Amino acid sequence: MNVMKHSVLQGMAGVVMFLAIVAGAQTTPAPAPPPTTAPDSTTPAAAPAAAAPAPLSTFVLTGPLQWLPPATFDAGPFGKLSVNGILTGFSQFQNNSVPGDDKAQATLSNGQIFIQKADGPIQYYIQAGVYTLPTLSVPFINAQNIVSNFYGPVPVAYLKLQAGKTTQFLIGSLPTLMGAESTFTYQNFNIERGIVWNQENAINRGIQVNQTVGKYLTASFSWNDGYYSNRYSWLSGSLTFVKGPHTLAYDGMGNAGKTVFQTAATPIQNNSYMHTLIYTYAKGSWIVQPYFQYQKLPTNLKVGVPKATSSTGGALNVSYAFKNGFSLPVRYEYLTSSGSPIDGSVNLLGFGAGSAGTTFTATPTYQKGGMYLRSDLAYVHASDYTIGDVFGATGTNQSQFRGVLEFGFIFGNNIEK
Repeated sequence: MNVMKHSVLQGMAGVVMFLAIVAGAQTTPAPAPPPTTAPDSTTPAAAPAAAAPAPLSTFVLTGPLQWLPPATFDAGPFGKLSVNGILTGFSQFQNNSVPGDDKAQATLSNGQIFIQKADGPIQYYIQAGVYTLPTLSVPFINAQNIVSNFYGPVPVAYLKLQAGKTTQFLIGSLPTLMGAESTFTYQNFNIERGIVWNQENAINRGIQVNQTVGKYLTASFSWNDGYYSNRYSWLSGSLTFVKGPHTLAYDGMGNAGKTVFQTAATPIQNNSYMHTLIYTYAKGSWIVQPYFQYQKLPTNLKVGVPKATSSTGGALNVSYAFKNGFSLPVRYEYLTSSGSPIDGSVNLLGFGAGSAGTTFTATPTYQKGGMYLRSDLAYVHASDYTIGDVFGATGTNQSQFRGVLEFGFIFGNNIEK
């Protein structure tokens, strides 16, 4: 643990120092207020009408949790910084656990700091600390192993060049443009990510351009390493139309080459392409978000794909906010894959080639200021599965129920200056 803590501090210090020196060397205009929350993780957003600090804009918050305004201060050569933090604990109970995955467990799920310079033509964003990525139907991995085997202690860090009022260039470790759910627990309707999200990439390294087109349309395009492969052959794009309470987004991505390299963060899907269509209605107490997703992994014997395999499905997210800080988000998913266990198709869902999965998750939530408490009640059902690839000690139970509790604190402008 001491080694990991030193690595976190060294990584944060090195990235902050480098970016601050670069930013400090520029002549910048008078600081502007931080932007409001953007409709996409790294897409531009309009400035707020008031001068009060706004929540950090560089990651998606789909609801119902509300982010606090940051603590904003003059950090000398580091520029005007906006800072937030989060600390959360996590406990889980499940039936039909697979070997090596406990029926009950508790752990730290997030301990992160978010640092952003959000004014001037040269800006930067750094997200550092520990995190978990709990996902339906997948055995739980604690924060230490997630950080070591996935995106490291600084999962998101990039330089942003504000080329004009409507154009941005980003370079570094970026949130993916793909999908309706985001990577970290606090960003989403539910604590655990779903089976549709589990087909997508989460973090990629590369270059991205954001462009606002007119009053309602934003577009983003990225050249990156896909599923964190460090092989830069991926192209990703997102087109978002927003008018009033309605948002319609198309996300697409694909590997223009082929990648034999595989790790826990870089699965065989790194050789696929994907399309997602997302509609969101957000007004008053309601958020309603249906979306459709299609992925195809083409035949390529060199990367271990003897037969082209696809997954098709989608989800419906609905959240209603009651009075006094209570809300109830729910998610329904259905995802199916092509092929069969005997025709060379890839096991994309984890339940066996040609399998399908259905999930339902309800997440009663309470938030007051920076404190929140919520619980997942989640059910997963596999169909057309391969014996040995589903739940239980022998991999023959086709369903699993989980009860999850997350308790945490979001830190912001309540920090004493």
